[in-house]
Amino acid sequence: MSELAVHVFRLNGLLTAAGDEMAEPAGQSTARWRVLAAIEDQPLTVAQVARAWRLARQSVQRVADLLVDDGLAAYEDNPSHRRAKLLRITPTGSTALGTIRQAQKIWADQLGSEIGEADLRSVNEHLRAVIEVLERHASERSESEGAEA
Repeated sequence: MSELAVHVFRLNGLLTAAGDEMAEPAGQSTARWRVLAAIEDQPLTVAQVARAWRLARQSVQRVADLLVDDGLAAYEDNPSHRRAKLLRITPTGSTALGTIRQAQKIWADQLGSEIGEADLRSVNEHLRAVIEVLERHASERSESEGAEA
């Protein structure tokens, strides 16, 4: 498991660097891409985006504020919560996301053909299983910490 963690950490670094390269022509970064993708289908609160990506709420807040400043996203009132605004993608944000996705498709197709469909399906299946176990353990820790408080 320790070796897997090291590989995943290295993979994360490589994917982030590749993502930054793909997002750069649209004037974005991997972090900004991630938040835009999270709100593409529906507006979400910053906390919901952070939970979905398992990121610190403060880091998502910083990125969300930058996206709003650049006109790629906007805050709107949240009927479910007076203080937690919803973050929605703007047409400019959708255009930027589309530009990034075009580059990402070319990149993914190239790497996918090199790695092979069968290997990618296998790796995805195994990673999904690891993620499920890690999420279950994280949930159990949260529940036991809540019970102790």
